Amino acid sequence: MPSRIEDYALIGDCETAALISRSGSIDWLCWPRFDSGACFAALLGEAENGRWSIAPVNPAEVTRRYIDESLILETRYRNAEGEVSVIDFMPFQEHEPGQGTSDLVRLVVGRRGTVAMQMELVLRFDYGASVPWVQRLDGNSGIAAVAGPDKVVLRSAVQLNGKDKTTVAQFAVKAGATIPFVLTHQPSHLPIVDPIDPEASLERTKKSWKDWAGKCNYEGPWREAVMRSLVTLKGLTYRPTGGIVAAPTTSLPEKLGGMRNWDYRHCWIRDATLTLLSLMHTGYFEEANDWRTWLLRAVAGSPDQIQIMYGIGGERRLPEMQLDWLPGYEGSLPVRIGNAAAGQLQLDVFGELMDAFFQGRKGDLSPDTTAWRLQIAVLHHLESIWEEPDEGIWETRGGRQHFTFSKVMAWVAFDRAIKTIEEGGASGPLDRWRAIRHKIHDDVCERAVDPIGGHFVQAYGSSALDASLLLLPQVGFLPADDPRIVATVSEIQKRLTVDGLVLRYDHVESEDGLPHDEGVFLACSFWLVDVLVLQEKLGEARELFERLLKLRNDVGLLSEEYDPASQRMVGNFPQAFSHVGLINSALNLSRAHSPARQRAKGD
Repeated sequence: MPSRIEDYALIGDCETAALISRSGSIDWLCWPRFDSGACFAALLGEAENGRWSIAPVNPAEVTRRYIDESLILETRYRNAEGEVSVIDFMPFQEHEPGQGTSDLVRLVVGRRGTVAMQMELVLRFDYGASVPWVQRLDGNSGIAAVAGPDKVVLRSAVQLNGKDKTTVAQFAVKAGATIPFVLTHQPSHLPIVDPIDPEASLERTKKSWKDWAGKCNYEGPWREAVMRSLVTLKGLTYRPTGGIVAAPTTSLPEKLGGMRNWDYRHCWIRDATLTLLSLMHTGYFEEANDWRTWLLRAVAGSPDQIQIMYGIGGERRLPEMQLDWLPGYEGSLPVRIGNAAAGQLQLDVFGELMDAFFQGRKGDLSPDTTAWRLQIAVLHHLESIWEEPDEGIWETRGGRQHFTFSKVMAWVAFDRAIKTIEEGGASGPLDRWRAIRHKIHDDVCERAVDPIGGHFVQAYGSSALDASLLLLPQVGFLPADDPRIVATVSEIQKRLTVDGLVLRYDHVESEDGLPHDEGVFLACSFWLVDVLVLQEKLGEARELFERLLKLRNDVGLLSEEYDPASQRMVGNFPQAFSHVGLINSALNLSRAHSPARQRAKGD
């Protein structure tokens, strides 16, 4: 059985990532990309679905930390025999270009006494479905495992033994000694690549992370939390393209034992602007530019084919399928890969796209002469569809509605284009777009406000609430002190919170037959922090923010959601949108650089 979600830590090389439990088991790793088939899938089942464990033979007290501001994890074990550390990391690409290789290094370091250790490697390619053929390397220096297109090589000086289609080892580590294990993935048709020097690789990886972390310009009171979130975002970035995955996992449930289990190893347009602002406001302009450029490439083409999400390389076909051989995280079925929501119509993505390019220009990112031509084409298409119903920001599968937030983001799309022209950055049909902007604003204010409570509702004609309404003042649709916004925030706090933390929307049965029972959505809770800042309720905002920080696990990571009843993390992990929310809320509370104010003012 896998560990609790909050008991995992992340390591990665900006091409893929692994999750390691407190007990020293790597239970999730997709190779060679974030969205490749997993060779360790115990996270969604049992040990027999693939894992790699290194831990003391006898019970031990466990503590762990990231080494400085990096994704290098040190897990320390203490027992009566002594003390040992396992240092886990994935070095940035060290092999020759074009070989498609990636390494995972585990260094077992003796700290005190002599500790008996055990290792178990269970390789199962294609999400636990394929048992590889295993052979020993020349000189008995390790093993090579092959199945179809995948080859994984394990090198170690420790004696490796085969047992029931697994590889095991027993060894002891003395104080001052280091025993390395290096696991390398490569295409199966290529010759085995030369080994890397694991300890030299550790020093190079430390330096790379130190140099990267040194670019951060945030020195506020929450430096540690902000930096850990930035490192996590970097770790979720696919370096070859600049795309940022929503999470490195699939099918971690929104409710334990539930059916709402989705694949988040893709890139969502809806995350664009908030991600861009979090990177620019902390000094990471190169990453911001890479993300914006990825956006431009991904959506390039006919505007009527724009999707809400894409693959990490910009892929458009993300067919959804179920893996019936995996039992699911704590029995949460089905296990899904791919995401059928890619084909949904969500009008908010047009606003996100336009706002991202607008904020990029304001942030002096490198200009792209093709971006404005694409934006004009996008707006021409939006003119013809903004009055249509859509599936909404939360990708519900119960039919289209006139979602309030979707209409507001259509307003944002035209508003940002108008501001770009007014500031002399481009040319376009200014009068026509102004008229459309005015029409959308009037339409929303007339049809999306509850006639009794005076607050905005989730969709036209609905009485339901939606946490996305917290973003209305942040995108500049209305001031934060407008009576309708004040009433909306108050109503959300009354009806849409659990222990002060925010749910995404009213939990009702949807037409797709799946209950909406889930935890509080962490990004939405950070949005409440931000709107409280805009309303000058700084004490209340700070109190909520500090509470959210306490929900991070022992190494500073957040999932998609949190279940207050069980006090468990739920949803895919770690979640980029949660960490983006943390960064922006910290910046907003610090007030020196406020993404919320910048976006609200449209400047």
